Amino acid sequence: MTPGAVLPPFVTPDAPLPTWFGVGGGADLLARPQTEDDLRTCLAIDDDLVVLGDGANLLVDDGGVGGLVVELDAPAFGAVDWPETGAPDAIVTGGAGVNLPRLINEATRRGLGGLEVLVGIPASVGGAVVMNAGGAFGAIADTVLRVHAIDRAGREQVFDRSRIEFGYRASGLRHLIVTRVELLLRKDDPARVRERLMECMAYKKRTQPLGDDSAGCVFKNPTLEADLTDIGVQGERVSAGLLLDRAGCKGMRVGGAEVSALHANFFTTDKGARARDVIDLIAQARRRVLDAFGVRLEREVVIWTRHREAWRESQRRAEVEPGVEAESEGGGS
Repeated sequence: MTPGAVLPPFVTPDAPLPTWFGVGGGADLLARPQTEDDLRTCLAIDDDLVVLGDGANLLVDDGGVGGLVVELDAPAFGAVDWPETGAPDAIVTGGAGVNLPRLINEATRRGLGGLEVLVGIPASVGGAVVMNAGGAFGAIADTVLRVHAIDRAGREQVFDRSRIEFGYRASGLRHLIVTRVELLLRKDDPARVRERLMECMAYKKRTQPLGDDSAGCVFKNPTLEADLTDIGVQGERVSAGLLLDRAGCKGMRVGGAEVSALHANFFTTDKGARARDVIDLIAQARRRVLDAFGVRLEREVVIWTRHREAWRESQRRAEVEPGVEAESEGGGS
């Protein structure tokens, strides 16, 4: 943005960024566009902007993030269109800013199945689609019919499911700004949908520290490049939490950040913790797994930093130097 330029009324300077870790800095500029035209104005200000979802898989460095951060929390991005009673198809359209847990609860109440397996995943709908949020019981890609987005030039784009390159915690959509999503759910008995939801939630309560300040799984589950005794065979995707546990990471602590004793792929923060504590703990745990098993874990948690030049350099190094992990600057779900 040109120095001295007047900010639109929906842009706030020096704004805090709430994340589920409860630590970290803010944004130099935070925009809350009310319409898609406002969103295009944001792109005119900074076409390299980043989108804040629910902040659930996001860690903002203590120094904050430069450039423009956009939050799609206006009614224009928070509406849900439900299928009419008796309609042959159960197509639900939700704005990118719709809260995924609330959408899951309402779909369950209406007897629309497919999303209940994602219970306990905090995310906005847009963020969930961009990262293909999921867990042991499925991923949101299983329900996606169509995605509407705006590209960095401000043009509207529509992608049918067949054109989206969904993969494990990936969609190929990070270069776009998702505005709304069409989901194809299945009609069912509300009691059966709720029963499945409760079963999935009970499993998570048993295995995850849901009551602590955490961003969910820190690392993606890796695919093994060689056999590991009592863990898995070459080509198999295995639990990052298992590797972290076997490497002795449970209970590791840096400052106010700690590896959960309940699930080693969940890192929690105490009062007074800093983002740097979490970043350093991530690096130490990653090194332990590499030393113990020769497996290089890739972060699922996105880290935003002020220094975009350093981020771009990490992208370049990741392309030319095998084994170097690129820093993430995608949207936080």
